Amino acid sequence: MSSRREIRPWDRGNRATVVRATAAGLLEHLARAAHWTGWWHRLGPLSGSDPKLKDPLARYVVTAFTYGSGLGATQAARHIRTVSAHELAAIANATAHRRTWPAAGADVVDAHLDLDLVRAWGDGSVAAVDGTMMDAAVDNLLAETSIRYGGYGGIAHHLVADTYVALFSRFVPCGVWEAVYLIDSLLQNESAAQPEQIHADTQGQSFPVFGLPHLLGIDLLPRIRNFQDLTFHRPDPRMRYQHIDQLFSTDPRTAIDWDLIRRHWPDIMQVALSVKQGTVSSVTLLRRLNNRSRKNQIYQAFREVGRTVRTAVLPRYLSDPALREQIQRATIKAEAYNGFTKWLHFGNAGWLTSRDPELQDKAIKFLDLVAASVIFSTSIDMTKTLRQMAREGWALNASDLAVLSPYRRENVLRFGDYTTDQLHIPPPVYNPTLHTAEGAGAATPW
Repeated sequence: MSSRREIRPWDRGNRATVVRATAAGLLEHLARAAHWTGWWHRLGPLSGSDPKLKDPLARYVVTAFTYGSGLGATQAARHIRTVSAHELAAIANATAHRRTWPAAGADVVDAHLDLDLVRAWGDGSVAAVDGTMMDAAVDNLLAETSIRYGGYGGIAHHLVADTYVALFSRFVPCGVWEAVYLIDSLLQNESAAQPEQIHADTQGQSFPVFGLPHLLGIDLLPRIRNFQDLTFHRPDPRMRYQHIDQLFSTDPRTAIDWDLIRRHWPDIMQVALSVKQGTVSSVTLLRRLNNRSRKNQIYQAFREVGRTVRTAVLPRYLSDPALREQIQRATIKAEAYNGFTKWLHFGNAGWLTSRDPELQDKAIKFLDLVAASVIFSTSIDMTKTLRQMAREGWALNASDLAVLSPYRRENVLRFGDYTTDQLHIPPPVYNPTLHTAEGAGAATPW
């Protein structure tokens, strides 16, 4: 019998071993990720010229911390003596742009995806979309009262991969249908993680929202509540099934109108290709297609496509427990990411104090960069600890590693002295593998 010990998440001694790590400040986690991934090279003037900053890495790290944590320039300058509020605001306004953020975040996401430990969590082919309420100042263009979430503010809408990191985020008003931002988030993601299956909550059940991802080759599988109240559409009013016929509507008006789809198929494909090429915004399109206008022939055609796709998804959802478990697991990761980002966004009691929509959206993207950097840094610490456990005789099984999470808080110090004199010093080169020199841990399936 083998003397190797296995990792069990319920083993108290093992759990203490996994989480035991030297706590580091939030600035230190950010600086480590900046050195390792080089995301700070993506920022700078739109002209592409030299930002002409002294020690730009440290300046960008401090700026990301200032706005990602929600402290703001004035409050951060009170705690960080080496920068002024004017300098922080100038860096954020002049060097952080919408065109540069996707690439900066993608650098961290790609580096995180290359870690052995992350492969036990996923490969980036599955993602979930979810929104969370962010309190905002009164009297601005985006903030309003949310009936669904309660409170006053806006929605931070995240596309979270199965690797625990967000691929794209944005700040949206409370009154919008969140599902319309799903396609846009996928198209603006520039990382190597390209999801093929997307999970969502019940807001992802609109017919046009089902139809457009299908045309783009994306498998939309939302978490479906009250499925007994949904209509199963027959492909033909005369079609009957031996075992599942009672699920389908008997009203002939609910049958799929294939002639309508065939007649408008060139228009449907033209719209899909325009969205794929970025010629037409998917957000604008889905808003127009969600107005349920009887006079809009394109809406009616997309509705029929959506009816077809949803009717095909519902039997899969009902008959496949593994699929339901995957959807639940993905949406829980997205909800856990919301909680983790709210913990990181501790400044000003978690409020977005700016009234400028562009600055509000920029604050969400700074927060994403902070969260991705901390997750990446934490995953490297976990990898180092797991290698040490392998040397001590523990067997690293993928099924056990899969239940671990990088949303750890014990190793992140949010408060204290925010010193910047060490940020320019590169950390040691990290090892992305779980294998030791002696071959321990080589039994992992990847």
